[in-house]
Amino acid sequence: MPAHVLMTFYIHNMNFILVYAIPFAIFFSCSQQQKKTKPLAEPAPSWINIDTGLNICHFNSPIKSKWADNKITVLRIDPRYYHFSLISAKEEKCKAKTVKEWAREKKLLAVINAGMFLKDNLTNTGFMQNHSFINNPNLSDDNAVVAFNRKDTTVKEFQVIDRECQDWETLKLKYASFSQGIRMIDCKQNNKWALQEKKWSMVCIGTAKDGQVLFIFTRSPYRVHDFVNTLLKLPIDIYNAQYLEGGPEASLYVNHKGCNVEKCGSYETNFIENDSNHEFWEIPNVIGITKK
Repeated sequence: MPAHVLMTFYIHNMNFILVYAIPFAIFFSCSQQQKKTKPLAEPAPSWINIDTGLNICHFNSPIKSKWADNKITVLRIDPRYYHFSLISAKEEKCKAKTVKEWAREKKLLAVINAGMFLKDNLTNTGFMQNHSFINNPNLSDDNAVVAFNRKDTTVKEFQVIDRECQDWETLKLKYASFSQGIRMIDCKQNNKWALQEKKWSMVCIGTAKDGQVLFIFTRSPYRVHDFVNTLLKLPIDIYNAQYLEGGPEASLYVNHKGCNVEKCGSYETNFIENDSNHEFWEIPNVIGITKK
């Protein structure tokens, strides 16, 4: 179906042509379900407004992978307008679900992984708490912690806490929801991921310098160190970032006001070294948003 319907009416007795166009630009720009075909010419990426405080952009990666579409999808969320929820199968006393299933069940507008998980398919690899429920009480050596659902207005509504730059002992009393993971970008915008040859699809979460939250996804596999350098160069004004998941488990789902985005990972070194996965995998812990 074309991006717009064009109807041309020829008026024989008058010296003009009336052209009537019905655009569907927002719907089709947002509908980035994975496609195998590559366009003849890639348009310059631009932010698409989905709703107040909610924008998306599909950037062209300057690093080219032989797999997938070489796109980096960034969903930008203003926490003044959206509520963040941490949902855990362990807390819900149910099995893991796909991001799409979590979204439908919990009426979420957008959903991503909340972090990597242990072999029990329930427990986060690092500290995770949601209000009174503790998914994992153990604080790992990882230096990044996503924090939201603040208890008072002395702190930001949402932040990725950097345990080397900030006072964790104070901040852990200021929020109700936490998910710990690997730090990708520190508070001084330094790349904290060591260079290695392994590569994979990935999803991560970050904040911009103006406090907006960034859900970031790439299906094309890259070395994480290289991907971090790319994020630092993109026009997203990134402040810091935390790694969430890689390979086929990496997931991003958006469904709001005609914008539908379904992104799942595939490639992972020493696991699935191809682009064959096109289905969401079940994951136990997710972060989702609803309008306030």
